[in-house]
Amino acid sequence: MTGIHIVGSGHTAFGRFDARSLEDLIVEATREALTEAGLGGADIDAVYLGHFNAGMSNDGFASSLVHQADDGLRFKPATRVENACASGSAALYAGMNAIRAGQARRVLVVGVEKMTHRTTPEVTASLGRAGYQGDPAEAGLSFPQVFALAARAYAERYSDPMEAMARIAAKNHTNALANPLAQMRRDLSFDQCNAVSDKNPLIAPPLRLSDCSLISDGAAAVVLSNDPGAHARSAHIRAAAQVSDFLPMSRHDLLAFEGPKRAVAQAYAQAGITVDDVGFAEVHDCFTIAELLMYEALGLCAAGQGAALLQDGSVHRGGRCPVNLSGGLKAKGHPVGATGVSMHALGYRQLTGTAGGIQIDDPRIGVVLNMGGAAVANYATVLETGRA
Repeated sequence: MTGIHIVGSGHTAFGRFDARSLEDLIVEATREALTEAGLGGADIDAVYLGHFNAGMSNDGFASSLVHQADDGLRFKPATRVENACASGSAALYAGMNAIRAGQARRVLVVGVEKMTHRTTPEVTASLGRAGYQGDPAEAGLSFPQVFALAARAYAERYSDPMEAMARIAAKNHTNALANPLAQMRRDLSFDQCNAVSDKNPLIAPPLRLSDCSLISDGAAAVVLSNDPGAHARSAHIRAAAQVSDFLPMSRHDLLAFEGPKRAVAQAYAQAGITVDDVGFAEVHDCFTIAELLMYEALGLCAAGQGAALLQDGSVHRGGRCPVNLSGGLKAKGHPVGATGVSMHALGYRQLTGTAGGIQIDDPRIGVVLNMGGAAVANYATVLETGRA
């Protein structure tokens, strides 16, 4: 038990917002989170901002942009945290550590990214900087190409994953229809996702467009506190584990997803639970093959058996462990620095009965699994309904 609670959340819609700046997005999410927590800026002890950037934004020093949301935040320590696509979770874990160290009681965590003003090749190049640059062969790979390698390796080791990947895409698009914050609220059938067409071209064979997450703008925020009784609602962070693997892909088995598996195992052990106790999960589906591998990391199935969870409905809404009720990165969107904070914010909303159209009945425990790079930086969090 960490004794740390999420007591408020903020979340912009994800999408393309040409007229809105990085600052605009930060301010909106921050104000909503503070209002929900019943706090003003003066009540916050520290601020952490998750922001990957990598040249996508001219705002290279964005941490104190959070202060624009509330003058009471002036002179509060603010720090930008970066850890690739897990930057948001890295910021949240930094906030937790400040509370554990006794340096803060209430921490504001914000995640943000502004991406859509850049061209697709420019965004792809920026994201590619999260790969290993010390090997020219790896440095030359885009992340679609990296996860295309994973899909081909999966086919060689187990079975062709393409139908299962299409089912993941269709599931997440269906889930996003109920999420007004999602970027792509469009129903895509399994047949549409499973076929290569003019509207669903190959991006990095065998990955199709429908297998890839979105380029997005957006922000999310949460308020952390060690005093949940002072707030209208809360969700307890029952366990939190970070595991980082080697950066070069040549040094680990991409299909084994050892980093995510170890992070989840540590979080389960800290929480004193098993996968059977988990009521829902938000996982990092940067590509559909990643979600398939995340099922194994969560312990929902044995290696190579993820397709069965899609066929029997286990990971669908109403199943034993719905995965990515939000629509996931695939349909909700993937503003990189915001992603990990968004996962935690929506997990908090599930557990406090405030998730709107994506709410499920009486959830007790949820898991967030956020990943940076090719299973390199891995954050597994167990959330539960609030307790004192």
